[in-house]
Amino acid sequence: QALPVLFKQWLKNEEVEEGGTAMLHCELTKPNAPVEWRKGDTVLQPSDKYEIRQEGTHVELFIYDAEARDA
Repeated sequence: QALPVLFKQWLKNEEVEEGGTAMLHCELTKPNAPVEWRKGDTVLQPSDKYEIRQEGTHVELFIYDAEARDA
């Protein structure tokens, strides 16, 4: 039976000025595990606003042109 994917490094709160770029990142116990970024019930999709990168166990979310509603 396969072991579950766990966080080796949890997300940390990030502060960024309005109009700036926020970067959230975490580290998983298994490489290339599927990751879903959410804001509340909404699944974030790659777009001009959001960039999602995943390399091995490292996963990153970039939020461009940050606004108060992105908190």
